[in-house]
Amino acid sequence: MTDGRKPPALIAVGDNCLDVYLSHGNMAVGGNALNVAVQWRRAGREAAYFGRVGADAEAGIIADALRRAGLDPEDLETGAAATAVTLLLETAGEREFLLEDLGAGLDYVPCAARFEQLAAAGWVHLGTNSAPELLARLKDRGIPFSVDLSTRHGEHDLAGVPLAVASGLRGATAAEDEIAALRSKGAEQVLLTCGADGAWLHDGKALHRAAARPIAPVDTCGAGDSFVAAFLAARLLDGEGAAAALARATEAAAATCLHRGGFPQPLSPIPDWLLRKYSSYISMADRA
Repeated sequence: MTDGRKPPALIAVGDNCLDVYLSHGNMAVGGNALNVAVQWRRAGREAAYFGRVGADAEAGIIADALRRAGLDPEDLETGAAATAVTLLLETAGEREFLLEDLGAGLDYVPCAARFEQLAAAGWVHLGTNSAPELLARLKDRGIPFSVDLSTRHGEHDLAGVPLAVASGLRGATAAEDEIAALRSKGAEQVLLTCGADGAWLHDGKALHRAAARPIAPVDTCGAGDSFVAAFLAARLLDGEGAAAALARATEAAAATCLHRGGFPQPLSPIPDWLLRKYSSYISMADRA
């Protein structure tokens, strides 16, 4: 999307990967930032995804998934490292990470032309493991953005960050303490997701909470990303209040838990070449 077209209202930047479900013999395309962008497009939003892949067969799988989702695969940049791959063992909807290789996406900062697209967007969302340099540049330019910290709450300088998204511990007291800690580090607003314990938002003035919807999960992969995508669209584009935006996000997260993968997609068999490429990691799991 560097051809002079008007940038979309929402751009997600950061990680993409192949989620390889060894327990089931299939794989899906995912990644925190990619999942958010896909969920925006599925909801009919004008959105884009900027990320980096390797010069390998895995990159083609990522590009095909973006194309099917209505996102432009030309917004993928190519790096020297391999495309990111996550090897998962899954039981009863819960995941165990055997390998989480960030690959070419590590420390990704969009090229100059794409960075200017970020500057013209309505909102930018940064995925987990974003480069500190990228946060600093967004802050310097006054570009409105959110960043997903996951559980690594101390990884970034949060001074001046408009919205920090994080995964928290269970329980109201723990959640409030974590939110207070993130705000003390400079985050202007904090969105904290706590799985079955629900979610909290501190909007800079007051604390809001939404209960989770009880479900029997098939796969929790991407639930938090769906939550973030729905919340940002409701809050920023639709102008909904905190309670309504949290409620919409809660429903989106619950729906994602009812299918495998971070968004609805055809699951592909794991190709033999990929199993050979990561055979040492798979052998370690077999011996455990």
